[in-house]
Amino acid sequence: MAFLDVDRIPELMRVSRLTSWNRWNWASFDDRDHLGDPARPLRARVEEEAVRAGIDPPGGPIFLLTHLRYLGYCFNPVSFFYCYDTAGELRLVMAEVNNTFGGRHHYWLEPDTVYDGPARAFHAAADKAFYVSPFMAPDMRYRFALTPPGDNLVVHMDLAQTGAAERPHAFDA
Repeated sequence: MAFLDVDRIPELMRVSRLTSWNRWNWASFDDRDHLGDPARPLRARVEEEAVRAGIDPPGGPIFLLTHLRYLGYCFNPVSFFYCYDTAGELRLVMAEVNNTFGGRHHYWLEPDTVYDGPARAFHAAADKAFYVSPFMAPDMRYRFALTPPGDNLVVHMDLAQTGAAERPHAFDA
């Protein structure tokens, strides 16, 4: 997956002649693959979506963990928008989930807990509100554990039946 500063995507896609922005290439970023009107800047679309969900955007950098298009084809079941405040603290993550039927749903994640230490993880949960697969019941709950991006990055998603005993996160101590 690519980890991109949403304000620098055109610049980042010009780093190699094998990558491009909004046009075909070996690997490319296409604004049509993400929320809202692709003619508008991605930052504005993310912040607008946050406001629509009743959330105040934290106002700092926004980074996107996503799959690019490869030879024009995009398979991107989930992308993550990491939203920081102006002090550089990770405050929100939006999980943009896509299904095979062309549908898309946004889960805004605010941390339940943030652990300090070597595995400092952002933990959040959200009720499943979107049909993704015939193999998953509709009454389920996502649990997320995300490490703040650095030299390494971990994203862990768990899915549990609502009302069932939930398994602990991989990062729980």
